[in-house]
Amino acid sequence: GIIRGNLVATIAGFFLASQGDIDFALFIFTLVGTAMVIACGCVTNNYFDKNIDAKMPRTKNRALVTGKISDQNALIFASVLGVLGTLLLAVYVNLLTAMIGLFGLFAYVVLYGIAKRRTVHGTLVGTISGAIPPVAGYTAVAGTIDQAAVILFLILVFWQMPHFYAIALFRQKDYASAKLPVLPVVKGIYITKVHILAYIVGFGLISSLLYVYDYSGLLYLAVVLGLTVTWIYFWFKDIKSPKVIDWARRLFFVSLIVLLGTCGIISIDSFIY
Repeated sequence: GIIRGNLVATIAGFFLASQGDIDFALFIFTLVGTAMVIACGCVTNNYFDKNIDAKMPRTKNRALVTGKISDQNALIFASVLGVLGTLLLAVYVNLLTAMIGLFGLFAYVVLYGIAKRRTVHGTLVGTISGAIPPVAGYTAVAGTIDQAAVILFLILVFWQMPHFYAIALFRQKDYASAKLPVLPVVKGIYITKVHILAYIVGFGLISSLLYVYDYSGLLYLAVVLGLTVTWIYFWFKDIKSPKVIDWARRLFFVSLIVLLGTCGIISIDSFIY
């Protein structure tokens, strides 16, 4: 699921930079290389999080926790994925994209791995790696990090925060049992809800910058603003209900629709603008 979601964002970045002129060989190499680097991060993360995963009901049956897969085999698998993915990007895409992929891997495994155990801001640190895929897709074509790449990065940062805070709300007991300092555990439900709304509004404003700086057209702007308004509507819907888990789960699923819609309209708009 993590790989699929990140590849959707990678495609959006690739299409935005291509502006309707798609190099299909480059497209495939970018997706395969990026997927392998992301998979390397997932496997490595499972290795380092084994003790945490054992304390949470939703992760206690993962293969490394149960011993179905040995630590040694997992690390070998992760290494093969990381090396091959990076080589594919470096040789068949460009060196910049390969370096961006490695930075994303480092941010996920090391920076986020440390931050999520020590600070309530671990979620924000985690968005760094999660916002890398669209940038990688963009630089695969453009070969440089410019204003559009920065905007894509920020769009994904602001999308991830309400998405992951919603998860933290309906998985609050899991995080508490694992002693992870996520916002709902440290600051409570009310503060988390306020943060979610602030980031949703920020998402709408940041997303609009692709139109403001002439990287996309009115169709894109109308869709992302419509998605943002819809997201805000579902934030207000049953906001005072005591059924916080149901509210958070609904907002989580809405966030997935927002991601698909945003990446989809970026891709579609790149062909018609």
